Amino acid sequence: MCSKPEPGALPLPRRTLLKGSLTGLIMGTIVGGATHPGSAAWSRSVTDGESSTSIGENAPAGDPGGKKRRFRAALVPSALGIRLNQGEIIDFAGRLGFEAVEPVLQFLAQAPQEELASVKAKMEQLGLSWSCANLPVDFRGAEERFQAGLKQLPELARVLQRAGVDRLGTYIRPTHSELTYLENFRLHVRRFRAIAEVLQDFGLRLGIEYVGPKTSWSAGRFPFIHTLRELRELLAEIDHPALGYTLDSWHWYTAEESREEILALPGKDVLIVHLNDAPAGIPVKEQIDSRRELPLATGVIDMKGFLSALVEIGFDGPAYVEPFQPRLREMPPEEALALVAESMKKCLALVD
Repeated sequence: MCSKPEPGALPLPRRTLLKGSLTGLIMGTIVGGATHPGSAAWSRSVTDGESSTSIGENAPAGDPGGKKRRFRAALVPSALGIRLNQGEIIDFAGRLGFEAVEPVLQFLAQAPQEELASVKAKMEQLGLSWSCANLPVDFRGAEERFQAGLKQLPELARVLQRAGVDRLGTYIRPTHSELTYLENFRLHVRRFRAIAEVLQDFGLRLGIEYVGPKTSWSAGRFPFIHTLRELRELLAEIDHPALGYTLDSWHWYTAEESREEILALPGKDVLIVHLNDAPAGIPVKEQIDSRRELPLATGVIDMKGFLSALVEIGFDGPAYVEPFQPRLREMPPEEALALVAESMKKCLALVD
């Protein structure tokens, strides 16, 4: 999930511009933020490569209801358990034909204006935009931690605004050990509304993701939001323009939802999309969140139905792969990212 075993922290660059509370906030994003923990971290150098054609270029025609794809194929290495610096991510994205890249918050917070301008110029030359950042505020735990994170959020939001990042992502835990559904619902309404008020001041929006597998939402005492319908109820109750949806083909499948449920959403409110397939031979109610496949690897999930619905509603944000596969973490980055790029190309061929 833009979505949880904890990745290792990246070494800070040799600058001292990032100090005090913002350091803790950003490190909290990296170590316990919106990406699934379990991704092992690494950072390796890469050499500059030539820019390739876009992942979606020259793809066979799909059937997206007569509309053209507006969403962007994003490279988000942290969602694969791969830790790279900002320059490496941009180089790989240009070489492999991606259309958007993960923002590295440590870099954005510490980079002098001229260095940031140089990075953005290179992105523009390669036809790249930003994908999304992870929400660093701990809205799930103790009130004092939430208030501390909320207090620091404007500083991080200012960093993102300066860089041109316009969206963040997070996920909702589908169960709670102490709070009933209604108690937890009220807690999320209050806290997300407070977060939204801060983000709105900086032109940022937050995409919220539900977790669909029955093995997840039935694992605790009190099940909580685990379907798109329930998430719609939460967002309707909060009723704030800075909030929207993060959709994941995996959660859409494990929640046993339909294409029509996506078509009922306003395209402008779908902010982030994750693409995954499911292991074959396992009943949907027995699927486990941490055991996924690259999109179109098995064909269990109706990727064409999912993607074509997103095209029809006009989704124009970043879409990226998030399979939580140990084998990808164990590969050299260039090999793992090439597999991801090929998987993304196959997905886009369904709708381009």
